Amino acid sequence: MQHILIADDNRDITDILSTYSRMEGFEPVVAGDGEEAIRLFNQFNPDVVLLDVMMPKEDGYEVCRKIRSKSNVPVILITARGEDFDKIMGLDIGADDYIVKPFSPREVMARVRAVMRRMTKATKEASSENILTVGSLEINLEEYTLHISGVKIALTKKEIETMWTLAMNPNKVFTRDNLLDSLWGFDYFGDSRTVDSHIKRLRSKLDIVEHPTWMIKTIWGVGYKFEIDEK
Repeated sequence: MQHILIADDNRDITDILSTYSRMEGFEPVVAGDGEEAIRLFNQFNPDVVLLDVMMPKEDGYEVCRKIRSKSNVPVILITARGEDFDKIMGLDIGADDYIVKPFSPREVMARVRAVMRRMTKATKEASSENILTVGSLEINLEEYTLHISGVKIALTKKEIETMWTLAMNPNKVFTRDNLLDSLWGFDYFGDSRTVDSHIKRLRSKLDIVEHPTWMIKTIWGVGYKFEIDEK
């Protein structure tokens, strides 16, 4: 049976999410603070994680960072704060999705199904062809690493998935909605500003090493593409 780690200091929330998780076929593991969440994660190695941001001892952001240092398991952050900065920060540290309270437990389970589907798809792609090389760029989707001219670039899981999606389709224009659907899932409730902020942060990290033969190009009013200089 698949385990789902539910970390929130509100017992009412963990109870209702546990009930709905069992309906989806998961065995819930419940933590009331960040330290307990890390301990239970190490003990049960869950298949998906639901993290409240505002938890005692260690907040959800810190727990997510620690999980990402050792695992690519899907992580969904849950918080009462809905500002764009908080959402972007959560995605930037490696969360797969972000839900704002109050929420419907059915919505949470829909998000869980969506991130699980994307993880399964990424795993299948990695098992069939896990390394992509385009000029100075090398992406390893199995190890979730990216190198430019041999230099490893520290990227989040979502940033590497973004680069894989774009570089696998050179010169193809992706609309913002295309990228939302491909990377966050068709039932993600974000908007195009999420994509723009995500691409901006990704570019700043890639630009640490020069890469004159390729770039992520903005197609104004449409979206983005991975452009290769064939000169």
